[in-house]
Amino acid sequence: MEASNVPALRQQGAVATTKAQGPASGEYLTFRLGSEEYGIDILKVQEIRSYEAPTRIANAPDFIKGVVNLRGVIVPIVDLRLKLGCPSAEYNSFTVVIVLNVKNRVVGAVVDSVSDVLELNRDAIKPAPELSAASVDTSFITGIGSVGERMLILMDIEGLMSSAEMGLMDAAIAA
Repeated sequence: MEASNVPALRQQGAVATTKAQGPASGEYLTFRLGSEEYGIDILKVQEIRSYEAPTRIANAPDFIKGVVNLRGVIVPIVDLRLKLGCPSAEYNSFTVVIVLNVKNRVVGAVVDSVSDVLELNRDAIKPAPELSAASVDTSFITGIGSVGERMLILMDIEGLMSSAEMGLMDAAIAA
């Protein structure tokens, strides 16, 4: 996949809209990690790029794959599969990097593939399930979106990428 801007997805007819009453909650870029489908706020997405092997940083956590030079900006690359505890997968021609702008910092997120852009109305979004904090960290799940038979796990990508455990942002910026 050649580097692309998100509006190109809309031009390709990849936008699906749910028909539900109530105010729109926003547009989400959907992507896959294994068999699960996730959604993130489209306004956090800067661009989508094909995966290229990053330069590894010594002593970085496993989920930080390294850094790439994106038009003169050094961008840390996070493998969301590893970060979210999914089994690791081989990178292939569908693997992409979603370049995010999080708190004025550019960060890349490796995902298995990008699906489309969906507009979800409030009626199509259910609250995140309440699970024991000891067993599952749901703090970055904002809700579950339903589009026909599809279920999307909606993520607070800004909260995840700026969390202290990620180490990508200064404490002052993350607060």
